[in-house]
Order: sequence, then C-alpha cells, then structure tokens
Amino acid sequence: MPASPCPPSGPLAGLKVVEFQAIGPVPLAGMLLSDLGADVVCIARPNGVPNDPRAITSRGRRWTELDLKAPQDVGKARALMAQADVVLEGLRPGVMERLGLGPETALADNPKLVYGRMTGWGQDGPLAQQAGHDINYIAITGALDSFRGADGVPVPPLNLVGDYGGGAMFLLTGILSAVFAARGSGLGQVVDAAMCDGVVALLSLFHTRAAMGQWHEPGHNVLDGGAHYYGVYRCADGRFMSVGAIEPQFHAELLRILGLEPEIAERQSARDGWPALKARMAEIFATRTQAEWTRLFEGSDACVAPVVSLKDAPDHPHLKARGTFVTRDGVVQANAAPRFSHTPSAVRDLPRIAVDAQEIANAWAVQT
Repeated sequence: MPASPCPPSGPLAGLKVVEFQAIGPVPLAGMLLSDLGADVVCIARPNGVPNDPRAITSRGRRWTELDLKAPQDVGKARALMAQADVVLEGLRPGVMERLGLGPETALADNPKLVYGRMTGWGQDGPLAQQAGHDINYIAITGALDSFRGADGVPVPPLNLVGDYGGGAMFLLTGILSAVFAARGSGLGQVVDAAMCDGVVALLSLFHTRAAMGQWHEPGHNVLDGGAHYYGVYRCADGRFMSVGAIEPQFHAELLRILGLEPEIAERQSARDGWPALKARMAEIFATRTQAEWTRLFEGSDACVAPVVSLKDAPDHPHLKARGTFVTRDGVVQANAAPRFSHTPSAVRDLPRIAVDAQEIANAWAVQT
C-alpha cells in the first residue's frame, strides 16, 4: 500500500495525527478526527492491527506495527511524531516517558506538536497512578450518584458520560484548540484531558441548580425521572415511550393526548404532586402498545418518542432519512458527524493492514 492515501475530504484535511493504540476514548477520538478529514496513523503493537470490520472505532486509519521496547521501533515512532501535527495517547502517566516518547522528547523534536494525553484521573493528583474505568471516574464527580435505578441504587449510564462525554469530547476540544493556537504561535503544547475534569464541566448546569437551591435528592428532580412529564413509561407490549414535555405548551399537549385534565398544567411544577401523576400516566401508557402511542403522538409537540433498541435504531424513519447510519463491509455503523456545508466529512475506507512507519514519516516530511 502506498504511504500517502487518497486525499481525504473534511474540514481537517491535511492534519497529520499519530495515535498510539489504546482503549475507550482514544480510538473514538481517532475515528472522529479521521471522519473529519485528518490523516490518522495508529501505532499498534506487533500483530495488533484490528482487521475485523466490526471494530467500528478502529475505522479510517492507516496502521503501523511497532515494538516500542525495541530502540529501532522507538526511533520510527519518533520520526512519525516529528512530522505530525497531533499525537494521541491514553497510557498511564509516565509510561510514554519511560518509552522515550514523552512530550518533552516529542516537543524537542517537533516544537509545533500538540500532544494529547487521555486519562481518567489526569496527569497528576493522588489517584493519577491508580487503575480505573469509566464508572470510577464518574463516581467521584457526582454524576453516577444522579443515575438511580428503581431500587435507588446508582446505575452506570453505559460508558457514555466518562469515556466519551467527559473523555473523548474534551480531548478533541483540547486538541483542536491547541492546533489553532499552534498555527498562530508556532508552539505546540501538552493537552491533559482527564475524564473526571470533563465530567465535572458537563455537570455545570446541575451545580448551578444546586447553588440556587433547585436540586434535590436523586430521583426527585425534573431531569432524573422525578417529574411526571420527563421520564420513561412502559407500554402494553412491554416496550417504552420517552416523555420530555418540559415547556408549558408541550406539557399541555401531552395532557391533551393522554386525556388528562387540562387543569393539571397549572400544577406542573408542584413537586408534591409528581408521584401521583407519574402513577396515573403509567396506568394510561400501559393501555396501548408502543406502536399505537407512536401513531397517537406523531406530528405533535408533546415531546414523546418511542424508546428504540440499538438493533432497531438504524431502521427508524428519521435516522434513515438523514443517513445517520451507513454500512461498511456489511457492518452498520454511525455516519460521519457533524455535517459541513462546504467541507463535507465522510467515513474513510482504508485497508486494515500494517504499513511501514518510516515510509509514512518520509511522505509526511515531503508534505510539510
């Protein structure tokens, strides 16, 4: 395979990224950068290229295999980093330094480099060297405590909040901000993206409400299932409908379609009445199937939608009409997002085979 791929489209075309193979937020960040047009080269361990097309977050890169315990391969990694705009790594603090590939070395080789570091706890602090996963990182921030099951026990919201919301999204924000700064100053920098930091930023609205005395115990607030007009209800067929009728006009429409008294709208914010109203709405939703409720609410502003499974989501009419999913190598997966009017992003189809790192570095040097 040639060292230079076909010119990509997207707003980040021309951005050169070196990604050190990792788990969780790093591969998602690499996938999104590739979708946006960046030339992403991932350094995998020997025989570590994920050639299974079902590994969706591994799409869109070129791959090279290096043994980072071998001095010759460390030299190849440094050669790549010396020509790159961005580096992504998600190892425990200090590991890259011990490999001879830390930010001090990398920035000495390439002063314009943006060195993105993704961890759960951050590069410093008492927990920096401790192992952890998404559930642990969101546990100390107050986020996990806010997701309660019916028995009151916190339930992990998949790994969307820590790994991807507080992790990958803040890593990308930091990287692109630092790239913008480097284009003006000629100086790169280290981006310390910690999931615990990002999750706290995501919780800003709820800290605002708490400071104003508007946030109560978990399960007794508008957005955590406490309110009758914001939650999930079981239908007659065991499926569910989501309800998010927060604004008064949407709440009134919800009451109308459910056949509830319009006077209830006057007591929408009365928290002491929420449990009884939730019980009444549960009884009403249990009288029809999900399909029947979907038809009844279709075209309304009641903010009601069916709860769709991962398997069925690609067939939802709205997502099909927008092309939100695409199929590559027989695997249904997310299309590139967000969308751009002038520099369209796209899912890139690149072979999942190992290529020579030095060859890529040489080609990048010519492009610089």
